[in-house]
Amino acid sequence: MNYQLDDILTLPERFRRNLINSVHGFKSVALIGTINPDGVTNLAIFSQLFHIGANPPLVGMLVRPDSVGRHTLQNIRAIGWFTINHIQESFITAAHQTSARYPDDVSEFDEVGLTPEFLPNILVPFVKESQVKYAVRKLEETYLINGTVLVTGKIEFLQLPDHCLGEDGFIDLHQAGTITSAGLDAYYLTHPVSRLTYAKPGIIPQEIPR
Repeated sequence: MNYQLDDILTLPERFRRNLINSVHGFKSVALIGTINPDGVTNLAIFSQLFHIGANPPLVGMLVRPDSVGRHTLQNIRAIGWFTINHIQESFITAAHQTSARYPDDVSEFDEVGLTPEFLPNILVPFVKESQVKYAVRKLEETYLINGTVLVTGKIEFLQLPDHCLGEDGFIDLHQAGTITSAGLDAYYLTHPVSRLTYAKPGIIPQEIPR
């Protein structure tokens, strides 16, 4: 199949949405935990998450245009913090269900059966069932060309299983059971293929033992 821009723009809306959302390949997917000023917890699934830098440890998250109520974004603006919680196979359906549009006085934790977990000195809830999770303090937000909001934050706390952390700091997400996603509604388990040494001109990368 070949699509020119004019072809893409004239496709049926749902078909076009699925096509463009899945063409970029596999993506990180996680649950974002927040809380509003009235103490109502919120949980929402996001697949627009990405690494920005390691020193300081920065992460970016894209939020769709806020022409309608975006409880996650509203809570981040109000409190200044959010958590990112990896998803395991055992609660994929519950995680997906958090994308439903619940009223702002209803907690998705309660509706989907996941457990809010509060840790010392952190204002926002983690997902207790998650194996890899971290707390992020918002630094700034930027409006992009289509009205999407880029939220940039600094990782202030990280929790993960001991057996998933290598001596060189590499996190084995396969061992942690972290899933990945494609498009808007497809979820995948991972299978390690290869981890290679740092690439240098004229030197063939070598397999790093697991």
